[in-house]
Amino acid sequence: MNSLLQLLLSGERLDSAQMAQVLNQSEAQVEAELERLESEGALLGWRAILNPEKVQDVLVRAVIEVRLSPEHDGGFDRIAERISQFDAVESCYLMSGSYDLLIFAKGEDLRTVASFVSERLASVEGVLSTATHFRLRSYKEQGHLLSDSLSNGDKPPVSA
Repeated sequence: MNSLLQLLLSGERLDSAQMAQVLNQSEAQVEAELERLESEGALLGWRAILNPEKVQDVLVRAVIEVRLSPEHDGGFDRIAERISQFDAVESCYLMSGSYDLLIFAKGEDLRTVASFVSERLASVEGVLSTATHFRLRSYKEQGHLLSDSLSNGDKPPVSA
């Protein structure tokens, strides 16, 4: 992984002048490298990490385990690509273990997500079964602690 990507993934979003200073490069070099990474599809976008409790995020989020029957000549790829196109799907991963796909999905409420699973996802050819787990609370997101009481060290407090 190149040094610019490492810098981007290590912390807060810097502007190109700040990145140039840290990397001891010119701002033009950094901007050219960012453009190259974006044009090659290596850098897909910038993502802010939000605390849903602080921004009153009203979306319901779920983790869905999916068992599949692989297609001839396509394995799991075509099914996973088809499933990934649903608007409710935020992320989709091929997994090893007791299920084949791990899906992170969102919806306006529990009923919306449940309808997506039962009416759209389960009806995709090749889907054998699903197990849906609703996210109740987030404690850590992308390496960032979300609870103020936990952000004062690496270990949770021990009670006597």
